Amino acid sequence: MKTLVIITHPNLDKSVVNKYWMEELKNYPESYNVHDLYGVYPDEKIDVEKEKQLVEAHDKIVFQFPIYWWNSPPLLKKWLDEVMIYGWAYGSTSGYKMGNKKIALAISAGGSGKEYSSDGSFGYTLEQYLLPFEISFKYVKADYKSFFPYYGAEGKVTQRLEENTRKYLSFIEAL
Repeated sequence: MKTLVIITHPNLDKSVVNKYWMEELKNYPESYNVHDLYGVYPDEKIDVEKEKQLVEAHDKIVFQFPIYWWNSPPLLKKWLDEVMIYGWAYGSTSGYKMGNKKIALAISAGGSGKEYSSDGSFGYTLEQYLLPFEISFKYVKADYKSFFPYYGAEGKVTQRLEENTRKYLSFIEAL
């Protein structure tokens, strides 16, 4: 079964890392269903029923986005608020539609790995910044599989990007 990759980048045309990752994923349509939220919903009006059906049709889901003010881009937050609702994503006997689905994050971070450390300039690890996502996915009984990072996205990325992308694809395949 294909892996659903939900890409949420507000300026994908200007992105280097997320755009490259997306283009590489598109080279394998038999393996990945690439879903660009800002491309599908430029008006940010989410078709909640369509999104639920898309999630239900996949066993593995990757949320790919740049860390955006130490959080997700606004449209992903809106997606989480509108799609992962009571009675579907959690609660009641018909809830937990995301239960047992393997879920992971793919994150591009502008700062270096050293900056994302307890003694770095940001004071916390990327894992700590992403903890609310982990807790949310565990709350809906999904099988959270951690995250795949690209650090230093604000610097020169072209030399490392190809190797990083191979590792990203391996990360997804191992879910």
